[in-house]
Amino acid sequence: MTSKAPSPLKPYRSLLWLLAAGVFMQTLDTTIVNTALPAMAADLAQSPLRMQSVVVAYALTVAMLIPASGWLADRFGTRRVFVGAVTVFTLGSLACALSPSFNLLILSRVLQGVGGAMLLPVGRLTVLRAVPRKDFLAAISFVTVPGLVGPLVGPTLGGWLVEAVSWHWIFLINVPLGVLGALLGTRILPDLRAATGRFDAVGYGLLAFGMVAISLSLDGLSDRSPRHGLLMVLLLFGLAALVGYWLHAARVTRALFPLSLFSVPSYRIGVLGNLFARLGGGGMPFLIPLLLQVALGFSPVRAGMMMIPTAAAAIFMKRIVVRMVQRLGYRRVLVGNTLLVGAMMASFASISPGQPLWLHIVHFALFGAVNSVQFTAMNTLALRDLDASAASGGNSLLSMVMMLAMSLGVALAGGLLGAFQEAEGGQALTAFRWTFVCIGLVTMCAALIFAQLPPTRRVDPTAVGQAESS
Repeated sequence: MTSKAPSPLKPYRSLLWLLAAGVFMQTLDTTIVNTALPAMAADLAQSPLRMQSVVVAYALTVAMLIPASGWLADRFGTRRVFVGAVTVFTLGSLACALSPSFNLLILSRVLQGVGGAMLLPVGRLTVLRAVPRKDFLAAISFVTVPGLVGPLVGPTLGGWLVEAVSWHWIFLINVPLGVLGALLGTRILPDLRAATGRFDAVGYGLLAFGMVAISLSLDGLSDRSPRHGLLMVLLLFGLAALVGYWLHAARVTRALFPLSLFSVPSYRIGVLGNLFARLGGGGMPFLIPLLLQVALGFSPVRAGMMMIPTAAAAIFMKRIVVRMVQRLGYRRVLVGNTLLVGAMMASFASISPGQPLWLHIVHFALFGAVNSVQFTAMNTLALRDLDASAASGGNSLLSMVMMLAMSLGVALAGGLLGAFQEAEGGQALTAFRWTFVCIGLVTMCAALIFAQLPPTRRVDPTAVGQAESS
């Protein structure tokens, strides 16, 4: 009788569990808030249709700090940065729960985002340096599985907490987890460092200002105050800052993100396609719980449970997306699926009171399935052709674009919802319908980008594993 071979990850099990818990905290927080927005709005004397700033503040802060996470970990050590990130995230969560006003809640979400921005990138970097290369894919898959579980339980848990106690507890549950994580981090996490060059502060400043200016200008469009002229000026400044970064990166030798990344066609198309496809997709987790509660009268728990078919179908589809791409090729899958995702987003305009529950379940599951195919295929495409020297920078830029697109998507959805609500005389359901149609059309535009891909039928399954960990 032969004994079972020990798992190659056994020596790193404690480290991987700790990093997985950090990933779970970060991904849970991006979804648990959405179901609680109407209750938060009522408590803070805000319109529930204008609560997108709570989501935008967090996502935008994460997007801003991702480019600096690798340099900070190399400079100060993975243990110090990770434990510091967990501590700041926990303090931000406590501040969110104690916020007596809407503006203080937004500031607390920014603080929370400062910590959340470091959890996943620094965790991935720690695994890359602590685990042998031959075991890296298995280790990173172990760490990022909670990232799939977070969206599955987040909306339902958020709805239950709102009804059972109050919305404050969607933040308070992070406090004991964060304290435990910080204590274990000082004992378990290795203090890994690397030589650091000079940080591209000018490039980072241009990039960060551009992201903030564009996001804030889109977010402010839902306001009724006569500031739209100033917002347009802010938008132009943001676009100018991004152009300034492009010119800056073209002339310096150690740019934050070198332009040579975009010389790889699959990466260039993958990143740009990601940005435009996620402008619509980023707003859906914000819009759907609001639609169910504000326009259809669902309770927070029922609205949260309605997101389970979406998340479950998304997890299931990750098992077969590789076979789809191998059989049909990237161009056919991404062009066809992008159009299908946009159509599914627009189809939410057909939801109305009185429809049977089974129809909603099928509808939400179909949306989760096509959305999962889209995200996995886009990420795989972007990373598959990068060589070892460009993999780290390319992955960081892709992660930044994903969070930025989420921020812009929520800001766009909130702006459209506020504008249509005002145009329709306050009729919430009609405003939701027009908003879904518009973001569906925006998503479909990304098909024009993916159509530039050459025909191909080959996919590296290893690249899919790396992409799903992004």
